[in-house]
Amino acid sequence: MRFDLTDLRLFLNVYETGSITAGAQRTHMTLASASERIRGMEGTLGVALLLRAHRGVESTPAGRTLAHHARVVLGQIDRMRGELDHYGQGLKGHVRVLCNTTALTEHLPPVLGDFLRDHPRVSVDLQERTSVEIADALRAGACDIGVLADSADLQGLHTRVFRHDPLTLVVPRGHALANRRSVTLAEVADADFVGLIEGSALQEHLAHHARRGGKMLSYRVRLRGVDDVCKMVGRGVGIAIVPRAAAVRLGRTAGVQRVALADDWATRDLVLCVRDTLPAYADALVSYALRNAPVKTPPAGEPLADGRAETTSLTRSRPG
Repeated sequence: MRFDLTDLRLFLNVYETGSITAGAQRTHMTLASASERIRGMEGTLGVALLLRAHRGVESTPAGRTLAHHARVVLGQIDRMRGELDHYGQGLKGHVRVLCNTTALTEHLPPVLGDFLRDHPRVSVDLQERTSVEIADALRAGACDIGVLADSADLQGLHTRVFRHDPLTLVVPRGHALANRRSVTLAEVADADFVGLIEGSALQEHLAHHARRGGKMLSYRVRLRGVDDVCKMVGRGVGIAIVPRAAAVRLGRTAGVQRVALADDWATRDLVLCVRDTLPAYADALVSYALRNAPVKTPPAGEPLADGRAETTSLTRSRPG
């Protein structure tokens, strides 16, 4: 059995995207070449790795096993490259980051801007996911770093508070709710909402809590960015639930007022999580992200979410 690293990376990309076409694009390969390589892998093993369908592909048990080992092998290669990078100038690092909506729109852009400016030979693959998906991806080894809400299951992950991230209701100035000090989602669930496009991490989060209360939110319009959502609210189209950081930033220009959400789930922190030891270049990104993190140290001996006592750094990177 002879698989090279390109084979493994291609198959893992196909497995993660659920599509040979998307996997080929992520691997910078033509569809014909990618299909030929995968057929060659299946021929070598004598077993199907993928089940082809009109809407993509699904992995067979053998394919899932191969994906697991491909992650292990490619992760070790990345760590090796990170360590050897200390001795030369020709190698480059690649960091896979998954984050929720707030982290993507409000907090990570300046962090990544500073990091990428200071590390010209490192690239970052940044994708938006729901917090639950991010935690699962970290445990599966599908990404290096996750930034997600602390409401997700963080079992088995190293965590540090990244930013405080409460959610708030925004309404047009002069709205009937504008004078309320706080409201619950149940009180406003029947109103007309403005929201983000279907599938965004924040909207999935809100839909989940609405369903728990037996409600389904009604959206007059869905937009791609939180800025556009607030501007539409300011025009009187509806109300919205957004990160407080965005509401504060946009309050005057968008013409919206904030009303606190009294639900427990609306008071949350963003946490930065990793599963295992990171290559030096990825650990450097963690350090940049935590520069302005709020201090939240538990009492002596109190465990973090992963059951380990807090240490000075989130992870202990390998040298290099």
